[in-house]
Amino acid sequence: MALDGKPKFDLTKFDPVYFKRLRSRIEAANEQGIYVMVMLFHGFSIERKHSKRENPWPGHPFNSDNNINRINGDANGNGEGEELHTLKVSAITRLQEAYIQKVIDTVNDLGVLYEIANESHRESVEWQYHMIRFIHEYEKKKPIQNPVVMTAMWNGESDKGIDNAALFASPAEAIAPGPGRNGEYLSDPPPADGRKIVISDTDHLWGVGGSPDWAWKSFLRGLNPIFMDPIEDPKWDAVRKALGRTAAVANRINLAKMFPKGALSSTGYCLADPGTEYLVYLPQDSNGVEAGLNSWIKSLPILWRFSGVSERVTKFLKLSVEVDLSQASGPLDVTWFNPSSGDFNAGGKIAGGRKATFTAPFAGPAVLHLASTTHQQLH
Repeated sequence: MALDGKPKFDLTKFDPVYFKRLRSRIEAANEQGIYVMVMLFHGFSIERKHSKRENPWPGHPFNSDNNINRINGDANGNGEGEELHTLKVSAITRLQEAYIQKVIDTVNDLGVLYEIANESHRESVEWQYHMIRFIHEYEKKKPIQNPVVMTAMWNGESDKGIDNAALFASPAEAIAPGPGRNGEYLSDPPPADGRKIVISDTDHLWGVGGSPDWAWKSFLRGLNPIFMDPIEDPKWDAVRKALGRTAAVANRINLAKMFPKGALSSTGYCLADPGTEYLVYLPQDSNGVEAGLNSWIKSLPILWRFSGVSERVTKFLKLSVEVDLSQASGPLDVTWFNPSSGDFNAGGKIAGGRKATFTAPFAGPAVLHLASTTHQQLH
C-alpha cells in the first residue's frame, strides 16, 4: 500500500482510461473552437511552493513509498521532489520520456501545444530544454509537429528577479513569460520580435489579475493575451470583454501581415502592414492631461487618498494620437473602435504620405484602424 492506503503505482504501466479521457476532452474543446495546451508536468506537484501550502510530495507517484519500482524522486532526502524537474536521476528521465511519448501518440493528430511544466523551479531549465528537444525529435516521425511551450518559472531565473532570458533562449516555439525584471509585461509589454510566440498569461503575471488595458496593450505589441479566469467572479467581466473584443478585432484585420510597429504611433502601440493597414491603441495613460493630473495627485497625500478623482476627470477626455503614414501612397479609410462599448465608428478617409493626427470621437481608451481603400474596412 502507498502512503494514502491505496495500491502503489507501477511507473512502467499507463492507465488507458486516463489517455482516453485526455483525447476525448481535447476533441470536445476543438469542436468548440478551443485550441488546447497540454501541461505535461506541474511545478506545484513536486514541492511546497511556500509555507501556506501543503507539501504535495507524500502523494506523488515518484515518492519511493508510492511505487513498486524503487524509484526515489527525493534523491537529496529533503522531503520534496524538486529533483524530478532536473536531469539528476536518469531512471526518472526515462520514465518521463516514455510518458511524453504516450501523450504524443494519443493526441498528436489533434493539433495541440505542449507545455513542459507549469511554474517549475529555476533549476529546471536544462531539464525543460531536454524535454523540448525530446518532443521535437519524437514528433519528426508523426503527421504533425506541434509547438512546444516553455512557461515562467516559479522563482525566476536568478535571485535578482524574473528576467525571462531562459525562456527566450530555449528551443521552444512559444513562451509564457513572467512579469519581467521591471514588471514590464504588466503595464508596458515589450513587442514580440519574432523569436518566439509570446503568450501573455495572467497566471504567470499576477496569478489572478489583469485589466482591459493590459489585454489591448499586449495585443497591440504582438502578444497573445490569455486570462486565468476565476469564472464565477463578476468583477473580472471587463477583462473578459476586452479579450473577446481583441479577438473580434483580430478577426477583422489582416493580422498575418501586421507586425508591432510602435514607432509609427505616438502612443507606442501599433500593429501595421506599413502603407496598407494600421491598428493603433490609445490607452488612457497616453493622455498628457491625465499623466499630469495623476502626478499632481500623487504629490499631495490628501488627494492621493481620493485618486478616483483622476478616473472621473479622464472619462471626459478624448484622446489623440499621431500616426506616421509616410509609406501609404493613397487614401486610407478611418474607423474608430470603442473598446469599452464594442462600438465601431466610421471616420471618413485620410490621405497617406505624411504624419497625421487623429482624435477619438468618444472619451476614454480607443482603437484606431486605418486601411487602404482597396482593403476591407473594419466594421
